[in-house]
Amino acid sequence: MGVPRIDFYVLPDHQEKGRSLLACRLADKAYSLGHTVYLFASSGARVELLDDLLWTFRQDSFVPHERYPLTGSEGSPVLIGTAPPAEVAARVLINCTDTLPEGFERFERVVELVDQHPEVLAQSRERFKQYRERGFTPETHRLSG
Repeated sequence: MGVPRIDFYVLPDHQEKGRSLLACRLADKAYSLGHTVYLFASSGARVELLDDLLWTFRQDSFVPHERYPLTGSEGSPVLIGTAPPAEVAARVLINCTDTLPEGFERFERVVELVDQHPEVLAQSRERFKQYRERGFTPETHRLSG
């Protein structure tokens, strides 16, 4: 396994569910490309929000997903949970927390979500710096409104 590609997606504004909706759009795109995805959430409430949004964020999409840890033996291509990513087998990690995810090195791709809230920007800059200090070269993608 190679070095993960790390991408920061920067929204042009700050809306209540902006980063969560972006996480769903990116999970949908990764799933449509045949990738397995782990949405790493900071709390049970965030897991619930992402779970609900994956059903409703776009009328014509269906993203098969379930909460992690799994209750059965079959895993969906998209998992949502608060367990450290080191425990989860997937190709793409979408970080829906404000900290550097433990075990991110195991993924092919790591996605960071940023909006214009001052606290979110500060925490994102810190994670960007932490990735660079570990020898990774994160890329930034500024999204338009």
